[in-house]
Amino acid sequence: MNPLLQLLAHGQSYWLDNLTRQMLRNGELARRIHDEGLRGQTSNPAIFGKAIGKSQDYDEQIERLIDERRPTPEIYEALAIQDIQAACDLFRPVYDESKGLDGYVSLEVSPHLAHDMQGSLEEARRLHRMVQRPNVMIKIPGTPEAVPAIEEALFEGIPINVTLLFSIESYEAVAWAYIRALERRLEQGKSINALSSVASFFLSRIDVEVDKRLKALGPVDGIQPQDLLGKMAVANAKLAYQRFREILDDPRWQVLERQGAKVQRMLWASTSTKNPDYRDVMYVEPLIGPDTVNTMPDETIAAFADHGVVRDTVMEGMEEARQTMQALEKLGISFREVTELLMTEGMQKFVEPFDQILDIIEKKRSLLGGEGQTRAGEAASKGAQPAK
Repeated sequence: MNPLLQLLAHGQSYWLDNLTRQMLRNGELARRIHDEGLRGQTSNPAIFGKAIGKSQDYDEQIERLIDERRPTPEIYEALAIQDIQAACDLFRPVYDESKGLDGYVSLEVSPHLAHDMQGSLEEARRLHRMVQRPNVMIKIPGTPEAVPAIEEALFEGIPINVTLLFSIESYEAVAWAYIRALERRLEQGKSINALSSVASFFLSRIDVEVDKRLKALGPVDGIQPQDLLGKMAVANAKLAYQRFREILDDPRWQVLERQGAKVQRMLWASTSTKNPDYRDVMYVEPLIGPDTVNTMPDETIAAFADHGVVRDTVMEGMEEARQTMQALEKLGISFREVTELLMTEGMQKFVEPFDQILDIIEKKRSLLGGEGQTRAGEAASKGAQPAK
């Protein structure tokens, strides 16, 4: 059996980290859902930037929106929402069959709002309302400033994908935000059994950053830096999963679970292997287990379908994971400093492609005969903030 189809029996869903209009039109996405067990899909500004900039699939709609004198940010938003709606419709049977656990398509708030609590909340409300699908999941970065927005959006019944989590501390903050939102809904007599959320824990970027630091060090107290290469991301994820299980044992969660609440699943993100010397499924095989999602790009999905090994692994090697983290600190590398840097860089890696999308649409506007638009005009449109 295709390893991808085996994951569900071990409590893990896999989602696709890619979305293009071509896969919607040519039947590829429908086939993958039906034949390959695909259970969800995520998008971000970088994904849409590639889809819009490297094809002509969007030109007809862009031209029509230009004729309507729509500002550039509204054009981008219209393109993205049309794709999200179409994907949600294809995943609707999965959503219905799983009773709202799977079948989601994620759409991200403007990355310029990452440190703006009220702006993030208003954007989440607006995008959820515009897509008009129960299985759209709004992505909000798990910055400290955004945690109250995440809680409030969940309280209002908006499914949330909390993205860009690198540290266990950040994960805990959003896990308790989910629990508080459910408790508030219960107190007000609102249903809690339809609400769904995932906490997206990023992986490969951790190893890229830590490996760079390890390669600059020599041995310390018998610890060889090269022995830790490529191990930190999985160790961190395993310890985060252990904390996740501990939260599920907490009496506050168990009260909610008895009332029908869904678990806020751990989602493994950034799962493509960046170092060609490492196994291409190194962020999939060691993290399989109950109540998890792995969102993979196309190349990782293909690799895992070809030679992935499936068994319950996420709770294995917990002591080794702790020792790995301790060894890193003994070498003088602050993991907290690494995760704070990655959060900052991660936001910039979404801001830049978001701004580039606007530039791409501006160029298409010129090619298709429309007038250009200034950045000030763009910033006036909802959901887009001027680049700093």
